[in-house]
Amino acid sequence: MTDKIRKETKKLIDQALDKLYAYLRFPTISAQHTAIHETVDFVKEMIEELGGEVKILDDCGGNPVIYACFEAGEKADSTKTLLFYNHYDVQPPEPLEEWVTPPFEPTLIGDILYARGTSDNKGSLLTRLLAIRVLQSLDGGLPCQVKFLIEGEEEVGSPSLEGYLQKYQDLFQSDACIWEFGSKDEKERVVMDAGIKGMAYFEITCTGEDIDMHSSLGAYVDNAAWRLVQALSSMKNKENEILVEGFFDGITEPTLREKEVVKTLPFDKDTIAKIYGLKRPLITESKEKDPRIAMVFEPTMTICGMYSGYTGEGSKTVLPKQAKAKLDCRLVLGQDPEHVRDCIRVHLDKEGFTDVQIELINGQKAYRSDYDHPFLSLVKKSAEDAYQSDIVLWPNSAGTGPMYLFGENLSLPIVSTGVGWVESKAHAPNESIRIKDFEDCAVHMAYIMKGFSKALDQ
Repeated sequence: MTDKIRKETKKLIDQALDKLYAYLRFPTISAQHTAIHETVDFVKEMIEELGGEVKILDDCGGNPVIYACFEAGEKADSTKTLLFYNHYDVQPPEPLEEWVTPPFEPTLIGDILYARGTSDNKGSLLTRLLAIRVLQSLDGGLPCQVKFLIEGEEEVGSPSLEGYLQKYQDLFQSDACIWEFGSKDEKERVVMDAGIKGMAYFEITCTGEDIDMHSSLGAYVDNAAWRLVQALSSMKNKENEILVEGFFDGITEPTLREKEVVKTLPFDKDTIAKIYGLKRPLITESKEKDPRIAMVFEPTMTICGMYSGYTGEGSKTVLPKQAKAKLDCRLVLGQDPEHVRDCIRVHLDKEGFTDVQIELINGQKAYRSDYDHPFLSLVKKSAEDAYQSDIVLWPNSAGTGPMYLFGENLSLPIVSTGVGWVESKAHAPNESIRIKDFEDCAVHMAYIMKGFSKALDQ
């Protein structure tokens, strides 16, 4: 049967790519509220063409959430349900001048398809729909029931998703979930994640005056930019230790099994340094700490951006009226974003920065599946068969998404895997996927569905 799946995938891939091209042409930018409803209509039409039931949910605010359901075939196990999570929104394409091809005109160069959304996340959705089409062609039906939740606000932090999951919990109830992203690494290994870190994203503001002033007045007027820098430096020392009291409250320590798994996973420091052009040693080296352990099991505090005063060419001698910083904290299992915000507020007050304002812009909790759940074994084994390459399954990603909401409301194991590659450049100019990866990913999705019911019965 596996050979039949691969042959049928090759037969149907051109049709799937035509759909993907059309899908990619929608500039579905949630941050700019563009092409939302047109994209929803297109996705609805694609699913209905495959015989799926579709409901457009739009009564809990925000962009619509798409529910889809494909029933199991007559001779299949209809008691088991696999859920796919995807999103139809994409990041803005800027800076436009760095694109080698138009961001919303899919362009194939060799085996590489360029366009915004190829990897994150429209390409992955089409591999899943292609896998459904393949199984329908071979068996006249699916080997299990399949559902989709496709949202349109992932790229702005999924602010409305919790309301939909709470209200429509019964509608989305399933036995396991395949998450939205995944890629190959620099050595062509397929990298998947069984969980995700949380995040608390802040805007921190210090305001000193009503207007920018002549910098000579810095002799007696305080400087908002310096004050913000001092406030930030009070929260983390030169050894990269977070100094905010209560920041680590509630953390669920990883199990010995989880630590052992992480220590066996690949990490090539020299390759990482080369890819990103690192100019300084890894911050884990001074403490002789395993960077894999830090990446998976330890929280972070990162200044993502700062703005104050004059930042144009040449000189302009001003004492800035205001300074702002964007701060993100990647959280681990057990941490709560609002508690972290409250701890930072108390810390700033205690350190004498009562005038420095902090706003929680986006908060999400971490989630991790049971690494020994049979669903994880199925996903990994089927990936080995589909890709014929090494597979790396991390207990959780170092990145963030709304996975906790699914685990909290639906109580199911989740694995994230997708169609990306090491040069996919999601969120950056020249986002891309490779056609061979698209084909293999569709085969992988079909293999998962084929073995799903049996794996869960073990």
